[in-house]
Amino acid sequence: MRQAPLRYFLNLTCRSTIDHVSESAGEVLELVRSGRAATRSDLRRLTGMSRTAVVARVTALTDAGLLLEGEELKSTGGRPPGGLVFNAGRGVVLGVAIGRSRAQVSVADLDGRELGAASVDHEEGSGPDVVMPQVAEQLALLLAERAPAGSPGAEVFAVGLSLPGTIDPVRGLCIDSPVMAAWEGVDLRPHLASVTAAPVFVGNDADVLARSERLGVARHLDDLIVLKASTGLGLGIVADGRVVSGHLGGAGEIGHTIVAGAAGRPCRCGNHGCLETIAGGWALVAASREAGRPVGHIRDLVDLAASGDAEAKAQLREGGRLLGEVLAVAINLLNPQAVVVGGDMAAAFDVYAAGIRESVYARSTALATRDLQFLPSTFGDRAGVVGCVAMALDEVLSPDAVDARLLRSRPAPSSSAPEPAATRQL
Repeated sequence: MRQAPLRYFLNLTCRSTIDHVSESAGEVLELVRSGRAATRSDLRRLTGMSRTAVVARVTALTDAGLLLEGEELKSTGGRPPGGLVFNAGRGVVLGVAIGRSRAQVSVADLDGRELGAASVDHEEGSGPDVVMPQVAEQLALLLAERAPAGSPGAEVFAVGLSLPGTIDPVRGLCIDSPVMAAWEGVDLRPHLASVTAAPVFVGNDADVLARSERLGVARHLDDLIVLKASTGLGLGIVADGRVVSGHLGGAGEIGHTIVAGAAGRPCRCGNHGCLETIAGGWALVAASREAGRPVGHIRDLVDLAASGDAEAKAQLREGGRLLGEVLAVAINLLNPQAVVVGGDMAAAFDVYAAGIRESVYARSTALATRDLQFLPSTFGDRAGVVGCVAMALDEVLSPDAVDARLLRSRPAPSSSAPEPAATRQL
């Protein structure tokens, strides 16, 4: 499915409706990016600002290269209003989705359209000192090819990076990751310094998956649960159009919920009895190996199911059923419009989702499931890096960030007094 422009996904973490007098050029840009405004007349109508105020803000944005003068639109009377177009080619952002055994990287324009991508495989358990130099090398190659230095639109506005685990978004660090402990507390920005000095925003892998779906099939839905079902299990939550990360960034850790059916089973997190020990991808792989099947990764099990292997299909469905028993509680609490299934197991959506539905409809309330949809991830195994791009754009093109950018670009006032008129050279 073709990726939707980022105008469908604006400011998830701080959504606003601008139907009042606004003095912010950043808010003006958001109106144009969202498609709500295409002319100066639209901006005056939506913000209540005067013609002079609108012109001043549009001029600042065009001078910064963020807006372009589009073709004149037909007028309903009076002077034809000039069209305004967001300049998606003004720069690029970088996306980096780091997983347990693979890292994906991407370069995208300011509308979220991918310009180039690559992936880097690495040994499970590899730390940032091993993985990040490879990531930086691939990003540099992509930039050289797609946005060479000195070319129009070559400026890197931001980097969005995701990791499995609990993230401190203020410090940009992973503070707890049961599967990638070597990444905990590590500042990743120095590893990318050779590529760009742009800000680096770090997010949880399930949260960025949720952001990606706001560009896809669920772009018109405001209440979602996005499931990442891969080696581990996690949820991304969108409530009233906002990604919900929780007080310490730990919202959605469904895989580490203690369940009776897993009593006594040791989990990778160090606890016992977690849902992952019976329904996570790593647990399903371990069970397959014990049965003598040549499965090295959850993707191998999914491939077997896709080829019609009855045992693999039964195992994935049972994994979905066990997950659904816990997911039903989240559905009762959040009342989402849809559950989007992503991660490696989403490649066997029909089988896996059938197991989830079985438990959800048996355990959730009739009201919570009355209009509930189950949808496959829009971007498949690219969803993580698409979400990283969306996160970067949401941060760097938010109204506050745009206003700060315009403020930094203003010329500094001269410290010297002007020459007297009598001596000034004409």
